[in-house]
Amino acid sequence: MPHIHEKIDFTVEVFIVHKNRVLLRLHDKYRIWLSVGGHIELDEDPNQAAIREVKEEVGLDIELVDSRKFKGKNSEYEELIAPVGMDRHRISDTHEHITFIYFAKAKTDKVIPEKETDQWKWCERDEIEKLDNIRPNVIFYAKRALSEVI
Repeated sequence: MPHIHEKIDFTVEVFIVHKNRVLLRLHDKYRIWLSVGGHIELDEDPNQAAIREVKEEVGLDIELVDSRKFKGKNSEYEELIAPVGMDRHRISDTHEHITFIYFAKAKTDKVIPEKETDQWKWCERDEIEKLDNIRPNVIFYAKRALSEVI
């Protein structure tokens, strides 16, 4: 999707868990292991973006992990599922992302990748750190998702 702003965009990352494994993807441009995610579009909130990006990129229907005590919704107000984390990172010398990080459950592990060349891996806890080119924050959230998502 095109950038909403030339200097900064809002994005989502989703760590998807199915049967004690977390889904990671090899980013085709940067060649690093990441969670599933992408840009939040102008007409959606972060929850909608997380669900849409997962469906587009890996073909999975997910349920975001929801720890809210209050779940209010009416025609003027909707309580959103809070992210488990957020970060801000530089994409280039002139562009940054602010990312909302979510955990989710999948009912199946049948990935239908957006492109035939996409690389995905369902990882058990002891496999995560063995991946080449994986960042510490991805290791942290992948392991935390495996601990917290039942």
